[in-house]
Amino acid sequence: MAQLEAAPRILCVGIPVRDLTFRVAAVPARGSKANATHLAEICGGNALNAAIAIARLGGRVAFAGPMGDIRETSSGFILAQMAQEGIDTTHIVRMPDVTTPVSAIMIEPSGERTLTIYRDPRLWTVKLPDAEKLLADCRALLVESRCAAFAISLCTEARRRGIPVIVGVDRAMALQDGLLTAASHLLFASEQMQETAGIADDGGALRCLAGLTPAFLAATRGPNGTIWLNETGALEETPAFAVEAVDTLGAGDVFHGAFTLGLAEGEHVREALRFAAAAAALKCTRHGGGLAAPQRIEVEELLRSAPVLGAGGGPRQ
Repeated sequence: MAQLEAAPRILCVGIPVRDLTFRVAAVPARGSKANATHLAEICGGNALNAAIAIARLGGRVAFAGPMGDIRETSSGFILAQMAQEGIDTTHIVRMPDVTTPVSAIMIEPSGERTLTIYRDPRLWTVKLPDAEKLLADCRALLVESRCAAFAISLCTEARRRGIPVIVGVDRAMALQDGLLTAASHLLFASEQMQETAGIADDGGALRCLAGLTPAFLAATRGPNGTIWLNETGALEETPAFAVEAVDTLGAGDVFHGAFTLGLAEGEHVREALRFAAAAAALKCTRHGGGLAAPQRIEVEELLRSAPVLGAGGGPRQ
């Protein structure tokens, strides 16, 4: 999609990954082998998948974070794909003698994925460019939850400037994690939210975390939709869209990107969550991880025409 100059500029912060995806009939048992029916080499990583989604949905998007040595091949592969998507890579930091992360992912016919990934520990020692450069003309900041070590000061400065800071959480967080309070919006996956709060109930976990952070809190639950706390502290649900999923890889990241763009465009969180649900649903209908993120016209058509699944959007006590 051609990007208009008036489109909001969003900065995504994270660690790009080179993904090798294998379609398998089933994840092989420990110590065994399995033949894959398809192999694809794609770029990934939470923030990069979100950045691709934002670009395709009409936002202007820049990326900041560490990548490996300029001599290694994974970096070149990822950068070429980012350029094709129209993502500004000016603020990426190349780290000498460091390896760009690589993952191996197995995808079953149901769309469920199993993965293993290698990330060089030295990536977390990166020093991001000056905040003045990163946040110029920025309408929203989207950060991977694992990047607190090098992103906290940037998030703090963004909040000081009144810029929303959205954190996509796909792992359990320590209750002392600085991103819990540096963020304006925290988007968890349900399982990781429950693990973070130590409570095996989405509503209870949300309310527990609300006592630790002033941020907006939501948890995605795949086909069961999204549960979140509104401004009065009441639970609400945003239903999922009814689609036949073939690949869930990157769906949460696409959700985060679409939600961030919705906020940057001035939407209320309720509308931004529905927009995000539609984008993530469409991504699940096709293979390709984050590279299967939909175009804006597809999302708008789904919002107009498709039925939804879930318990409805009204408040629940």
